[in-house]
Amino acid sequence: MPNEKIVVVEDETAIAELLVYALQKEGYRVRHTATGQEAIDFVHSFGPDLLLLDLMLPDMSGFDLCKIASKENWGIPIIMLTAKSDTVDKILGIELGADDYIIKPFDIREVVARIRAVFRRIELVAERFSREEAAPIIVGEDVEISKRKREVKKCGEPVELKNKEFDLLLFLAENQGIVFTRAELLDKVWDFTYPGDTRTVDIHVQRIRKKLDDPDSPSLIETVFGVGYRLR
Repeated sequence: MPNEKIVVVEDETAIAELLVYALQKEGYRVRHTATGQEAIDFVHSFGPDLLLLDLMLPDMSGFDLCKIASKENWGIPIIMLTAKSDTVDKILGIELGADDYIIKPFDIREVVARIRAVFRRIELVAERFSREEAAPIIVGEDVEISKRKREVKKCGEPVELKNKEFDLLLFLAENQGIVFTRAELLDKVWDFTYPGDTRTVDIHVQRIRKKLDDPDSPSLIETVFGVGYRLR
């Protein structure tokens, strides 16, 4: 039985009760709140392993809460729940740090399956890192990637990357010189269940370039026109 802690942030009572009941039945330790501020308090006091977050809350939006999570470096996965199906909203949510996006109305079995998938990926990554050596991957002349610490340094100075930015850079670094299509990167880094489109890859590549590229040098991540991306 799972034992992870989940905070459900949902202001619709019927939906919240369904989620709490289903997740507790699965063995998760669950707390519920209808506001963003109380969700922040729960993160600090309860220490959840995952946030199930409604996009529309009475005191702030789910996007606002994602910004706070990024600023405070919570380091926990976030699955967004929303009645909105607009692609722009999905991309914005992922760009702000959400790990998955589920549209209402939903099948509760899908929600449970998505949560299991997130925890399974975290577990697999942790197992893989524990088996690998701690030596960093050297990229270019001055970029170091530490898989175990999930840290990136440029010229010895730490560079802050969001979770999926790091995952994308690490995947390309472990496959240097190999060209991947956007669809392949979406599959390998976000996995096949992710509902987003290939523009998500472009957004993350742009953000990595902004943080790591030198103005007078070729980009660390090369665009292979008509195909996709590879690490130089």
